[in-house]
Amino acid sequence: MDESGKARVALVTGGNRGIGRAIVDALLQEGWIVDFCGRSQESIRAALEELRRIYEDAVDARPCDVRDESAVEALVAWSLERRGYIDLLVNNAGIGYFAPVDEMSGDDWRRVIETNLNGSFYAIHALAPHMTARGSGWIVNIASLAARNPFAGGAAYNASKFGLLGLSDAAMLDLRHQGVRVTAILPGSVDTDFHGGRRSSGQEWMLSPDDVAQAVVDLVRYPDRALPSRLEIRPSHPPQK
Repeated sequence: MDESGKARVALVTGGNRGIGRAIVDALLQEGWIVDFCGRSQESIRAALEELRRIYEDAVDARPCDVRDESAVEALVAWSLERRGYIDLLVNNAGIGYFAPVDEMSGDDWRRVIETNLNGSFYAIHALAPHMTARGSGWIVNIASLAARNPFAGGAAYNASKFGLLGLSDAAMLDLRHQGVRVTAILPGSVDTDFHGGRRSSGQEWMLSPDDVAQAVVDLVRYPDRALPSRLEIRPSHPPQK
């Protein structure tokens, strides 16, 4: 609930697993109403069944391929129609294909850019007018330290996250005077599907998806006068080289 006692509503893309699922869990635990999406109908169904045993109608989900602008627009419209408003958008949907730039296929390049960058733009573009009309809202973009630190084999992923950071900073400047705050979270290595599974053996030094989710929860507690526009999160004890 907000200060007036009104329920707070969040929309999370890629919320069916990994970091997105942890964010959905954390927001629900804080009393938020949460809608989320993912590409896999089977994965969405399994996640939703599990969550509804605890949170009932406070959570809902539907499939959405964020590379499809019309699908993202339909997702936002679906959530707004059911909930009436959205206080928080978390652009989390993301993928990674890693190969040397001279070996990466055009299809793999497009999948990464269209998911990680275009999908976030589509969601912001669809929802920002509703937030500015209300004079409030928060948009959180899950970027990566790869948005500032290129690495070999990361051409598509680096480009998508560099672009997402630029999009996030520009959107922050565009929307801040209309009551909408925009933040980019830049996690370091997180133990998710990118690394073979959550909290996998030998990867205990990595961040947990819950660490990123905690950052989202902490952000939305900030007073209206404060706008943390970038948040970098690193593992405390990475392997020494």
